[in-house]
Amino acid sequence: MKKVTRREVVTGIFSIASLSAVAGNVMANILTPRAAEGPFYPLKSMRMQDTDNDLVKVSSKVEQAGGEVVHLTGQLKSKQGKVLVGHCIEIWQCDVNGKYLHTGDDRNLEYDSGFQGFGHDITDADGNYRFRTIKPSIYPGRTPHIHVKVFKGERELLTTQFYIADDMNNTRDSLYRRMSEKQAQAVSMVFTKDKGRVETRVDIIV
Repeated sequence: MKKVTRREVVTGIFSIASLSAVAGNVMANILTPRAAEGPFYPLKSMRMQDTDNDLVKVSSKVEQAGGEVVHLTGQLKSKQGKVLVGHCIEIWQCDVNGKYLHTGDDRNLEYDSGFQGFGHDITDADGNYRFRTIKPSIYPGRTPHIHVKVFKGERELLTTQFYIADDMNNTRDSLYRRMSEKQAQAVSMVFTKDKGRVETRVDIIV
C-alpha cells in the first residue's frame, strides 16, 4: 500500500477547498426568476420620445415626476458569473398615481406627464446598469413593482419584475407568492439613504 505523504494531503485539502469555492460561487448565481410581462408593456408608438435611463425628468418638460426619487443600479451577469457587456435593460412602471403609460390603461386617472414611464440603459464594461426613477406605487390588485426586460441585441433574454422588500402587500400578490424565498430575495429592492439619495441594487443573472 502506497504511503501518502504530508505534501499530498495538503495538496488534496487545497483541491477540495478550491472545488468547494467554485461550487459555492455557481450555486450563488441563481437565475433571476422570470415573471409575466403584464398587459401594459408600452409599444414604441406609446413611449415618449425621451426613453433614457432617467425616468424622473422628461426632456423638454420643466416639471419633475411626482413620487419618491430612487436610484436603481445593478450588474448583469451570466449564471457562470461572467459580466454581460452591451446588453439593453428596459424598465417600465406606473406613475405615482398608479397609472401606466399605455393606451390600454383607460381608467379615469390623470397620467403624470413629468414621468417618463419607460426607460432603458446599456450595460457598461463591468456589466453595470443604472436608472433614476420613482419608488413603485400600487396598481389595483398588485403589490408595488417595476417591470424589467433584458435584451442581447434583438433577442429577449429575460422578463421579470422587481419588488419592494418586506412590503406589506407582497404576501397578497399572486405573482410574488409563486416564487421561492430565494427567488423573491433575488428580485427584492432594499432601499438605503446616503446623503439624501435613496438607492437600491438588484443584480440580474441570466
